Amino acid sequence: MNILKPKALKQGDTIGLICPATAPEDLSRIEKSAIYFSRLGYKVLIGKNVFKSYGYLAGSDKERKDDIASMFANKKVKAIICIRGGYGSGRLLDMLPYDLIRKNPKIFVGFSDITSLQTAFLAQSGIISIAGPMAAVDFHSTSDPYTEENFWRMITEPKPFGIVPLPSGHKVNILKKGTGEGVLFGGNFANFVSLLGTPYFPKPDNKILLIEDVDEKPHRIDRMLNQLKLAGVFEKIYGVIAGQFTDCESTSKNAFTVEEVLEQYLGKLKVPVITNFPHGHTKHIASLPIGGKVRVNGNKGTVEILEAVVR
Repeated sequence: MNILKPKALKQGDTIGLICPATAPEDLSRIEKSAIYFSRLGYKVLIGKNVFKSYGYLAGSDKERKDDIASMFANKKVKAIICIRGGYGSGRLLDMLPYDLIRKNPKIFVGFSDITSLQTAFLAQSGIISIAGPMAAVDFHSTSDPYTEENFWRMITEPKPFGIVPLPSGHKVNILKKGTGEGVLFGGNFANFVSLLGTPYFPKPDNKILLIEDVDEKPHRIDRMLNQLKLAGVFEKIYGVIAGQFTDCESTSKNAFTVEEVLEQYLGKLKVPVITNFPHGHTKHIASLPIGGKVRVNGNKGTVEILEAVVR
């Protein structure tokens, strides 16, 4: 399947806001993010159902699915930015119109629970999406300049992004040296692994794996890594980018650290592995193209995006 790219975002284009998982506790953040985008010169269309709630979900499965479908079907909408993550995106995967999505590739942005959608879009529709900042998380008030600069550059400039810069003072750890190139897949580790064995998990051959997580203790990270190992995923990939594992430390006396668990599994691979990359549940977020071709340099500790993410 050929990977399809969306058109670059231009001044005056319409950005659609949707909430495929959990609604923000402070609903005013949705309006505040809309104001942020409007001030930058974009039109904003808020999904019909984003202010609804259904248990811990932002509306029923059908309502959340309908918002996704309507945004992809709307010819005026050029970018779709998720409001936040939480939980619930995975419940929609067997309901989505993948043919419609493939015929209307658009900038689609989010991370965390949104990984479920991005992974399915890659497997079923073959479109690039952006693992990056979300409306009610990163754009509702004062935004981080590093996060902003990388994000807007990626979705507005139709040329190869090049080496992803690091925040000032940030150091990436090199776990395994070497270089590897491939299509990027992955994202939030728990969501990504949950799709293994389903039609929504892309073939891992010749890909670069991205992982990050939040509030998962080391033994749970261990379990996810072991699952990928037993499924033969590690034998097929060409490199690993491990982002931030936020609030993932254990208070148990004899527990491994997350770094030790990563070393136990990823340190044995024959492909480049870098850790502590600025991506995930953190202040400084490097946007990354799920479905885009990247190079991991385990000698220099860099990630290079080898192609334009938009056209």
